[in-house]
Amino acid sequence: MTRRQYILRVATTGTARASRAMTPSVRAGLVWAFVGVLLFSFSVPMTKVAVGGFSPFFTAMGRAVIAGVLALVLLAIRRVPFPPREHLAPIVFTMIGAVFGWPILIALALERTTSAHVAVIAAFMPLTTALIAVLRTHERVSGQFWLAAVVGSLALVVFALSRGGAQGADLTADLLVVGAVLMSSWCYVEGASVTKAMPGWQVISWVVVLALPLTVPASAVIWVRTSADFAPTAIEWVCLVGLGLSSMYLAFFAWYRGLAQAGIAYGSQVQQLQALLTLLWSALLLGETVTVGTVVAAVAVIACVVWAQQARGSGVVVAPEE
Repeated sequence: MTRRQYILRVATTGTARASRAMTPSVRAGLVWAFVGVLLFSFSVPMTKVAVGGFSPFFTAMGRAVIAGVLALVLLAIRRVPFPPREHLAPIVFTMIGAVFGWPILIALALERTTSAHVAVIAAFMPLTTALIAVLRTHERVSGQFWLAAVVGSLALVVFALSRGGAQGADLTADLLVVGAVLMSSWCYVEGASVTKAMPGWQVISWVVVLALPLTVPASAVIWVRTSADFAPTAIEWVCLVGLGLSSMYLAFFAWYRGLAQAGIAYGSQVQQLQALLTLLWSALLLGETVTVGTVVAAVAVIACVVWAQQARGSGVVVAPEE
């Protein structure tokens, strides 16, 4: 059965029931999606450690260079052809958000606040991704979806104003995180549009490879200008390399494969666990204090995300990989 035939069959025989059928492929997809989310959940804590030894701009560019070099080797070994012209625009848009937007803004925010505080605001990412997808694709959604979005937004505003008990948090940090979330959500939507035509690992590979002409010279210039002001430790180097290998590159392999097998609408709900996992790593690895207010805010945002996702309906179902 072709991908087109699968989608038509699902659409005509009950999209909701078919998309949520717990077949072995769907179960495997959920596992892959969780692996991706697990790797993504280390991004904020590792960035927090890395910016202690590097400029936030070098942290952002350096991780992209590491991912780009690895991707370049892999694409060459697999002899993957250059993407068709019609896919270049969304790949470039994905690059703007994934390589420059999220890493730079989140690194700047983590200079001013804690990993736990960032995790709560970033918990809104699944819902903002859905909002951008609705606006971009003109998908029809229910009134409950918009109500969930408003309630979730209000929960975030209350948390940001109260600072959630996180020491050192300020409005500038909150705005930087909001900007990072919007950029990341935007690149998720743009990247997902290309995964319909090519494997997800190729999409993220071309994203970081096409960024190399910018990230390599930028990293060199930033290093020359800032290296005298920083003395990175071994653990800070490990975190920088880990960001490049994991959250900047390999995590997308599992994430995109999970979405392809489980379906985008169904599989993406696994990302709701990311905020809680990040809070856990912030407490265990960084020794940050996760207050009751922070946890309550995170749970409230995640509840609104679940509510909104359920209210969206099934949407378009992606056929399992053959």
